[in-house]
Amino acid sequence: MLFPAKARLAAAAAALSRASGRGGGTTLPGRLLLGMQPDAIERLAAALPQGAVAISATNGKTTTAKMAASILSPPLRLCRNAAGANLSSGVASALLAGRDAELGLFEVDEAALATVAPALRPRAVVLGNLFRDQLDRYGELELIGARWRDTAARLGAGSALVCNADDPLVASIGRDHQPRMWFGLDDPALALSAMQHASDSKWCVRCGGRYAYDAVYLGHLGAWHCPACGDARPPLDVAAREVRAEGLDAVSFRLDAGDRSMPVRLPLPGLYNVYNALAAAALCLQLGCDLERVRDGLEAFSAAFGRFERVRMAGGEAVLLLIKNPAGGNEVIRTLAAGSGPTTMLLALNDRIADGRDISWIWDVDFEQLVPQIGRAVCTGTRAAEMGMRLKYAGLDPSAIVVDPDPSAALAAIAGEPRSYLLATYTAMLDLRRRLADQGLVRPFWEEAA
Repeated sequence: MLFPAKARLAAAAAALSRASGRGGGTTLPGRLLLGMQPDAIERLAAALPQGAVAISATNGKTTTAKMAASILSPPLRLCRNAAGANLSSGVASALLAGRDAELGLFEVDEAALATVAPALRPRAVVLGNLFRDQLDRYGELELIGARWRDTAARLGAGSALVCNADDPLVASIGRDHQPRMWFGLDDPALALSAMQHASDSKWCVRCGGRYAYDAVYLGHLGAWHCPACGDARPPLDVAAREVRAEGLDAVSFRLDAGDRSMPVRLPLPGLYNVYNALAAAALCLQLGCDLERVRDGLEAFSAAFGRFERVRMAGGEAVLLLIKNPAGGNEVIRTLAAGSGPTTMLLALNDRIADGRDISWIWDVDFEQLVPQIGRAVCTGTRAAEMGMRLKYAGLDPSAIVVDPDPSAALAAIAGEPRSYLLATYTAMLDLRRRLADQGLVRPFWEEAA
């Protein structure tokens, strides 16, 4: 069978999936196509006039990809896996659906990067960060780091790396590659007083000595150096300075790139979103965008689904936030701690394969800092009881904790609240959004637009 015929068959499967109401065919067409044509990603990507780029990170790749799309489109027509299907099947499905696109923009799962990146032959690869996540699937950080290092070595000379210099493990991968661009944060006023107890990457990749930090910004990200061997954070090509939080509505900063600077007001809170913006900005600058276009795209950005997504509900507003590992959870809590509290919070914890079966990570999230912001906590999901117990040990009065594994009942329990926050693991977030979509309050995730 000729490749075009196989592509048409896979595309027909996507149309049937959409017609059935089961989704938009974000992975099924790709699985079918790759089963019939294993080199489909390579062949479809080669047809993109402007090539393709890949974005990978433990935390923030979905938001970074959407920020980059806000900068690049228009004028470029983009092919994207906008619904978050970031394995080979999702990338193949996106390529199949976007055959009239000019540029491919793909978020890629950390473990899948070793397969997807060589097939894409990308113009650029963003390496955002590596945090401990889903140990039952990924293993220790060093294993993913080794795979990324091997992937970088296999990239052709035409593929640039855009690397987070504040992450020591990511920096060790980017050092030997050209072309390369470094991004990071440079604002000592925002430094934490000490590294968090759950931080990763504490030991020097080069010599095994313990890293020292002039500033710790997020987890193990910051201005680092190794006193034993002299290795240190590379000079920044793209940096955020003079960062100022504007409550839970926005964050502003000065974006520096080379000898140019531009003030940016990002309509999202949180230092982690500044990192996402830096990654998107550095990628787009590497692709040839000017600084004004980068600023305009970032300021026009709207949140990716489930990532500080605001939902109008009866009587008030709910804000949906994804938490899936200690680093991400602690940054969400750090952001919410700036709120006026106390308020109602719904915490949804699942232990499905896409979340990771091991939920012990919740004990490394500093829920103790969140307790002053909680008036009432509704715990739901497959491991709702464990989340309730974690909040009890964090110091929340048990009378303020409601445990109900049924997401529909949990949503009903927060109805009428003027403001509530929904903190959810990945599949729990999809469960909540599915029920909100059934009520017409959000769009189904597979309809998420670029």
